Amino acid sequence: MHSVHLHYTLDAQSAPTPGLVSHPLMTLLQSIERQGSISAAARELGLSYRHVWGALKRWEQELGNELIVWEKGQAARLTEFGRKLMWAERQTQARLAPQIQALRADLERTFAVAFDPDVHVLTLYASHDDAVARLQEHTASQGLHLDVRFCGSVDAIRALNEGRCSVAGFHTLETPSANSLPARTYKPLLQLGKHKLIGFARRQVGLMTAPGNPLKLQSLQDVASRGARFVNRELGTGTRVLLDQLMDESQLRADSLRGYEDVEPSHAAVAASIASGRADVGLGIQSAAVRQGLSFVPLLVENYWLVCLKSALEAPSLVSLRAQLQSPPWLEALAAIPGYLPHTPGDIKSLKKVLPWWYPVLLGNN
Repeated sequence: MHSVHLHYTLDAQSAPTPGLVSHPLMTLLQSIERQGSISAAARELGLSYRHVWGALKRWEQELGNELIVWEKGQAARLTEFGRKLMWAERQTQARLAPQIQALRADLERTFAVAFDPDVHVLTLYASHDDAVARLQEHTASQGLHLDVRFCGSVDAIRALNEGRCSVAGFHTLETPSANSLPARTYKPLLQLGKHKLIGFARRQVGLMTAPGNPLKLQSLQDVASRGARFVNRELGTGTRVLLDQLMDESQLRADSLRGYEDVEPSHAAVAASIASGRADVGLGIQSAAVRQGLSFVPLLVENYWLVCLKSALEAPSLVSLRAQLQSPPWLEALAAIPGYLPHTPGDIKSLKKVLPWWYPVLLGNN
């Protein structure tokens, strides 16, 4: 087996996806793939044609395989090896995105505290979400550094209750019944009088499919009946809780979905799996589907909430966060993300008025 070492750089400016890692060869191949010629790629990257040509030749020698189909007068295109290399790159970037973003947040927090005594730092454990990642970028320029750790919704709220973060992010149906799986999952973790919700966003959730939805999937029943290859989320994630609730409502068992045990750590990783052809469909958010060029079949709208302890509401970092959530620039940025809309952003909400699974208990006490 051929062995080669690739050294990546954490660089928000040059990385294909801001905040992730980049490698000069991968950046070069992506540019050639987009532009269709070496000279156009060189111009896009601000490099000379000679430099790009030489770099490609050096990498072909290092990797032991040709990367570009060299035909005079024809548009440059990646070889089969080059396409497989790019596929591996996209899969790796998607799978490592939460960990890399956490590393970036660690570095930002360290240097912010070291050099600016007036900066605010807020630790946020949250279910993986594109709007949270965008919020992290937005607030950093406003003097509020969000130390974001992406994890499942259940683990995020547990982290809040154990004092490992100041705010947790989780998502749930707008009106889950008192006997629903979301209610049974989250209700024991949230206490009336102790926790407060902060309005954040609504987002579209649905089926992410291959471009054009070739299997014509419109529901989980279609996924099951047509034997489509499904890719799931891990236990403890809010999307897994949602899926199991939808399956229960549709009277589907775990073995009804081909690939129910095949899991990925994020919406981006699920989308990348479908884009690569390894799976046909997965449950996820619209923005992840759009980013990978997939088709999207909307099924429902979720509320994405931020939750904190009532005792922490007046902390400077939380006051700053709420102000940022209500600022026009952030509202504009949020609305630009496919499938997202602001939902009472920055407003403080009580559990019993927003999460309807407490209603039967409250009515029974009257």
